[in-house]
Parts: sequence; structure tokens; C-alpha cells
Amino acid sequence: MAKRDYYEVLGVSRDASEEEIKKAYRRLARQYHPDVNKDDPEAEAKFKEISEAYRVLSDPESRAQYDRFGHAAFEGPQGAGAGQGGFDPFGGFGGFGDFDDIFDMFFGGGTERRRRAGPRQGADLRYDLELSFEEAAFGIETEIEVPRTEVCGRCRGSRAEPGSRVRECPHCGGRGEIRESRQTPFGRFVNVQTCPYCRGEGKTVDQACIECRGRGVVTKRRKIRVKVPAGVDDGFRLRLAGEGEAGERGGPPGDLYVFISVRKHDFFERRGNDIFCEVPISFVQAALGDEIEVPTLSGTARLKIPEGTQTGAQFRLKGNGVPDPRGYGRGDQYVSIRVVTPTRLTAKQKELLKEFARAGGDDVPEVKRFFDRVKDALKGHA
Repeated sequence: MAKRDYYEVLGVSRDASEEEIKKAYRRLARQYHPDVNKDDPEAEAKFKEISEAYRVLSDPESRAQYDRFGHAAFEGPQGAGAGQGGFDPFGGFGGFGDFDDIFDMFFGGGTERRRRAGPRQGADLRYDLELSFEEAAFGIETEIEVPRTEVCGRCRGSRAEPGSRVRECPHCGGRGEIRESRQTPFGRFVNVQTCPYCRGEGKTVDQACIECRGRGVVTKRRKIRVKVPAGVDDGFRLRLAGEGEAGERGGPPGDLYVFISVRKHDFFERRGNDIFCEVPISFVQAALGDEIEVPTLSGTARLKIPEGTQTGAQFRLKGNGVPDPRGYGRGDQYVSIRVVTPTRLTAKQKELLKEFARAGGDDVPEVKRFFDRVKDALKGHA
């Protein structure tokens, strides 16, 4: 099923300000939050759709990508868009920090302890990938190596050596925090701090895992296959769902964002999905016309040069540009002509040109009209 336009989801125009987008999101989030609509089976799906749209449109960079490429800007190698493949509406890049932030928005504070003790999604990662002009134009599948934290394979995230006991922290009673209260002339004050013994986990182990040293995660360099679609350009961003850092306390992993940069080409210049190039021809070809071969991204193409072509003349090779990353066809190639004047002539060539001039070849109407206009202008100021 095709995704709805994010602006349509939030009910705002495409030129809406950040504040308008934020207000629209808060209004709709309150309306469709699952905790407020427990009897509505469709509320959760609507809430996720709203959160996904806000996540993209609230971040200026991702919004610019969406305005240019649509949903294709967030499709990863598994075909997972910004709201697929384990999408967390509050994880990184423009959303709220986690569920407790949106909970606070509705019901106020008091969630700090639950935020520390509950599962948390892992951090998102960024990888910068440089492509050649041709790789960006036609797409590529490549392998990248990314350092990241992963759940320890020995203890499976429990932090305890296999066979060792995991028990409730005796210092905080499993709360993950220690509270100290004191009475003052202004009332009773409570100081809450993370338990230094269990580091907020609420649990301790008799023997720490020897592989991760009690951290529950290990750092590894992981090789990941990345499929870059055809037609990407500088600044394009791919999201690989679940390829980021490991989550905490059983939480899901974060995402990996691959940012694309494209090297300049020696011959072609890209503007949108069209490409431009300049081809030199001799003044004989320009005067008499010719058919020449022109380099394209796919090889070469024949281009007919009409008689009397001037420097700067531009010709279009339809469909020889860059494919649209959203699948909307392909751009064109524009060829600009540069007429090359010879700098070294043989005696015979010089004589032939003189003969050409004597036959009236130097009587160029455009040149004569230009000098006539200059003379008229000078007379007017005399």
C-alpha cells in the first residue's frame, strides 16, 4: 500500500513553518495516542503514521530530502522506509527522545525513573559514502564497514557470566535510583540520583561477563551491504533500519544513516536529473555541418550538427540524463557547441582561407550589422 504524503498526514501545506508543523503534530498526537484511544483499534496505526511524518518534516535536512525525492529518500537496502522495518517514531533525527517524552507531553512529569529502568532504543549512526558520478547516476550495491556496539553474544546482554546469578540491587531495591529526602523551612525536598552501584540498571550480577566485562554490549566492526538507488545526488540519505548501536535493557537497535556525496566529473555537469557537457568542433564542421559522436553516460550517441552552427549552440539528447530516484523517468543530456579556431595553419591552408575571403567569405552579415550599429551610435553622440 502506497504511503500517504507526509504533509497530508499532518494536515499542513508544503510551505508550513516549523511551528505550524509542531502544533499540527501535537494536536493529532493527543487525538490518536493509543493510551487515550484504547477502544479504537486504528488509533495506534494512525499515531505511528503521524509520528513518522513529524519525524521527517520536523528536521530541516530530512524535510529538504523529502521535498526533493519523496519517500524514496528514506528507503534502505531492505526497502524499509522511514516508518518500516522497526520504525521508532521517537528515535533520533527530529523525534522525541523516547516514549516518556510524549507521555510527559500528555500527563506531565514523573517518568524519570521509568525512563532509566525501561528498554531504550540504541543510538543512530552515520556513515559518509562517496560515489563516482556514474555510480550515483546508475546506482550501486556495495559493502561498508561500520564500527558499532552489539549485544554481547556470551551473556546475551544480561551482563552476567553464564551460570552466574542476576539479582535485584540491594542498594536501590531494584529501582535504579537512590532518593534522599530532607526537611527544610521551605518544605520537604527529595534528591533523586542514579544508583552508583548498579548504574541505574536496578540489578547486580555475582560475576560479570568476561567478554563484555559486565557492559552487556561489545564493540565490533560489522560489514553491511548497501544498495544505493539510481539517480542519487549530493546530500541524499539512506536509512538502514536496525543497523545502528545496540539498544539498552532489551531495547531495539538504532538505525544507520548513509549520507551520499558525489565526486565531480571531468566532462559532465549535473543539474537535477539533466546533464550538460561541451563538445568542440572545427570551424569547417560548424560552417558546413556534420554528424559527430558525443559521449553519454551509456556510451556514445550520434549528433547532427546543422550547417552554420555557432559557438554556444545547444542540442538535446532526450533520455540520456540521470534516472529519477523516485522512478519518474530519466533526464536529458544537453550538448553545448564550442567552435575551435585553428592557431597553426600551413601555407596551403592560409592560401585557401585567403581565397575564401576573396570570394566573399569575410562578408559576414552579422559582423557588418554590428559595426553599422556602432557607427550610428557614435554619430548620435557627435
